[in-house]
Amino acid sequence: MASPRLETYCCPNRDAATQLVMNFQPEVFCGVCIGSASISLLLTILQLLPKKGQSLRKMPKASSSSTILLLISICDILGGLGIIFRSSVWLGFPGFIANISVVNGTNVWPSAFCVGSAMWIQLLYSAGFWWLFCYAVDSYLVVRRSAGLSTIVLYHMMTWGLAVMLCVEGIALLYYPSLSSCENGLEHAIPHYITTYAPLLLVLVVNPVLFRRTVSAVASLLKGRQGIYTENERRLGTEIQIRFFKIMLVFVICWSSNIINESLLFYLEMQPDINEMPLKNIRSAALITWIIMGILNPMQGFLFTLAFYGWTGWRVDLKWRKREILWESMSSSTVGENAYPSPVNYQSNIHDSKKISTTDSQQTDEAISMLSEGNTSSDDRLTRSSPIYQGW
Repeated sequence: MASPRLETYCCPNRDAATQLVMNFQPEVFCGVCIGSASISLLLTILQLLPKKGQSLRKMPKASSSSTILLLISICDILGGLGIIFRSSVWLGFPGFIANISVVNGTNVWPSAFCVGSAMWIQLLYSAGFWWLFCYAVDSYLVVRRSAGLSTIVLYHMMTWGLAVMLCVEGIALLYYPSLSSCENGLEHAIPHYITTYAPLLLVLVVNPVLFRRTVSAVASLLKGRQGIYTENERRLGTEIQIRFFKIMLVFVICWSSNIINESLLFYLEMQPDINEMPLKNIRSAALITWIIMGILNPMQGFLFTLAFYGWTGWRVDLKWRKREILWESMSSSTVGENAYPSPVNYQSNIHDSKKISTTDSQQTDEAISMLSEGNTSSDDRLTRSSPIYQGW
């Protein structure tokens, strides 16, 4: 799981709220994290592998949106590996981890492992948040025809730059002036929590707005493609809207427990004694959400692939296929020969105007297909409704 409490636990003089959750059934908690992360890791990789019998005709073209979706899955996979490694060490070497609590200890390796593993997990999931924000931005720009593969370089610079900068800044403020003196007050912890949760809150607040604007722009594109808004266009717009809804639903499910848990722990930190009886229900809620975080945070990778592509099946095909290039060359020649048949009874100016309309429609189809990648039913309807398919 990804929580700033992982970094604060590395402080020997950690606060009472962090001590409460980190010492609550650590074996069970680490086992839950390993199990959830392993299942998510295996299913995510299974989802991304090519499948037997997959139609090469329906394979999406390379685009900035498809690249971003793949990078989000890669961040989740690497973050899950970090969770598995960290939890395995905690389970297998409890004496090694116990040395973290020793103030001014001579063995620095337990603290180095604690800080390094926590930073790895936090950095990868934070980068995933930024990539998800870039996906919302890119979806809107694609519909506005202002994005392309060239913009992926800017997304890389923004995502990795901001993720590294915020992570390093938060860790530096938390451990200043030294690891043994961190967590002496909230002035150390609050900047660290802000830099950790800033990208998460950005996705929660801004992405729904961008997705809503993108859906509205998609509806306008579909209406202007042929001058009418048919049932096929309506269904395609609805499927894109549902896809965005699934993405935000997965994000809310996986990370809302973190916000609730952090709010409860901050409330406990403000109390003079967190072990008082009136605070029993709050302590129980904090411990329950702590376990829920260990389950849901690592499952984000697999759930996102379901939201992106749907269930892709079990039949994996590890053979390299070169027929895709052959199909593309054949399809391009076919389009060149049959896409614009010369009508016998039409005037030349009408034919030219239809060529222009077909070109515009092709650009619209490409923009819409980028938003519906992985959805075969949408691809089929888009192909059937396109002018090329109808033999314009």
